[in-house]
Amino acid sequence: MAAPNKGRRQAGSPGRPGRTLALFLIAMVALTGGMFWSGHVTPRLGIDLAGGTSITLQAKNTPGKPNAINKTNMDTAVSIIERRVNGLGVSEAEVQTQGSSNIIVNIPKGTNEKQARDQVGTTAQLYFRPVLTVAAGGPAAPQPSTSGSPSGSPSGSPSSSAGTPSSDQSAGNPDASTSPSSSSTSQGRAVTDALKKDTTPSPGSSSSGKPGSSEPPAPSATPSADPATAALEKKFTDLDCTDQAARTKANQGATPKDTIVACGTNSGGEWEKYILGPAELEGTDVDDAKGVLDPQRGMWIVTMDFSSGGTKKFQSITGKLSQQQPPMNQFAIVLDGNVVSAPSVSQTLGGSAEISGSFTQQSAQDLANILSYGALPLSFQEQSVTTVTAALGGEQLQAGLIAGAIGLALVVIYLVAYYRGLAGIAILSLGASGIMTYTIMSLLGPGIGFALNLPAVCGAIVAIGITADSFIVYFERIRDEIREGRTLRPAVERAWPRARRTILVSDFVSFLAAAVLFLVTVGKVQGFAFTLGLTTLLDVVVVFFFTKPVMTILARTKFFASGHPWSGLDPKRLGAKPPLRRSRRVSAPTDPKEA
Repeated sequence: MAAPNKGRRQAGSPGRPGRTLALFLIAMVALTGGMFWSGHVTPRLGIDLAGGTSITLQAKNTPGKPNAINKTNMDTAVSIIERRVNGLGVSEAEVQTQGSSNIIVNIPKGTNEKQARDQVGTTAQLYFRPVLTVAAGGPAAPQPSTSGSPSGSPSGSPSSSAGTPSSDQSAGNPDASTSPSSSSTSQGRAVTDALKKDTTPSPGSSSSGKPGSSEPPAPSATPSADPATAALEKKFTDLDCTDQAARTKANQGATPKDTIVACGTNSGGEWEKYILGPAELEGTDVDDAKGVLDPQRGMWIVTMDFSSGGTKKFQSITGKLSQQQPPMNQFAIVLDGNVVSAPSVSQTLGGSAEISGSFTQQSAQDLANILSYGALPLSFQEQSVTTVTAALGGEQLQAGLIAGAIGLALVVIYLVAYYRGLAGIAILSLGASGIMTYTIMSLLGPGIGFALNLPAVCGAIVAIGITADSFIVYFERIRDEIREGRTLRPAVERAWPRARRTILVSDFVSFLAAAVLFLVTVGKVQGFAFTLGLTTLLDVVVVFFFTKPVMTILARTKFFASGHPWSGLDPKRLGAKPPLRRSRRVSAPTDPKEA
């Protein structure tokens, strides 16, 4: 027979409670220290407790879609806006419809209001359009110009990246006829010439009208007879991109199929104006977007991955643009009517692209967040911004805290009256759970935007009962073992496996209920579910890594081991049977004849 493995710890043995307890205390101290180090020593409060800002948005019809304002589009807009500003759903931002065309967004105090308002109001209509011509962003001067490229116009030869294109690659000047000029004559000719060119040539074809010629066609000396082209020429020539109102109206009402004028800034921060062809890709073709730091250039960029359909479109348009001469080998990334990047292309590119420019970390991540969640189906105008007070919520919070204190006091009185000395262990465990809950809530505020609202406070109060129930299960298992005639130290270890199973099953059911509630609800109810789930997980941690080790250590003390009447483990009061070792020495006769 093989000898038993002496190095293997038997089930029900005490193990090393001191080490487990030390690890728990180190973790608790680290969390508390992290809370003070972060400077957020109190949980972030929701709008009902701290007040905040309420934004009213009014929907506007999309050009070409007069009946776009309907319940489906409004519900879609609410869902997108809520994901933008609410993150994981626990930052307590409220988004709801009001009437048939208004959306109300309530943002709690402590949130970056400007950032949230940008997230809310940005429609995020993203298009990729080919560049037909580009010029300096100021209005054209009335006098003619004899120079091919006046001062202030974009300069520098275009370059292209073998991988993802960059907006730092500014458009160059192919010749005097198509270079940006500050004169109305040269700009008008550039517009006419650009609109006459075929922007999607087949391989082998030239941009001029002569076969085999690589030279661009000469610009028309007279204005275009086409009224639409003439109107576009005048709009482009008169456009002043330094004027915010002019930038807003530049392509207002345009559809994706229209040729438009738009404004943007180059890598030097100077305004430029563009004529852009019909959109080749839309924001719906973007599968994912991320704001990342480019280590080579030391700048923040937004990377985009296209869907399978978007990848094919992107390969097609970059293949066509790579055969063009500057600036018509550029494609403009247009967000809500403004050019945020206009990279040049020299080869066919794959299923990803990037937007680069003067991004900060926050602005890059904000733009990626907007692109990832998708564009709003409607345009919205900010109607009003009001401040919400927290007077009513403060009164409710005070009443809730009083109710919680009364409930906690009743639990403590019950524990002391029924469990006596064991109540001290339960109170210490409740205190440890409270400290862990408070510090984690404080850290989750800046971490994921968690905001403590009234339902969340209710969830924390309910958790008091869940945590106390776990202690009671363990204490009752210990008492059952003592009633069977075992001494305290073996009773503590033998009771643990049975109590552990019951605690895990109970907490699993509570956590499952909290998870389902979190997934199927919105708004404040999610705060209740999140807090309930968090405290349920902390209950398991506290019972396993604090209550059990403390009970094992105290079982070695004389006060508990001797069964002191005030320990809560007095064998006489529990009606304990005679010790098991004595019952083994007495063997009852099984045969009546032997008796």
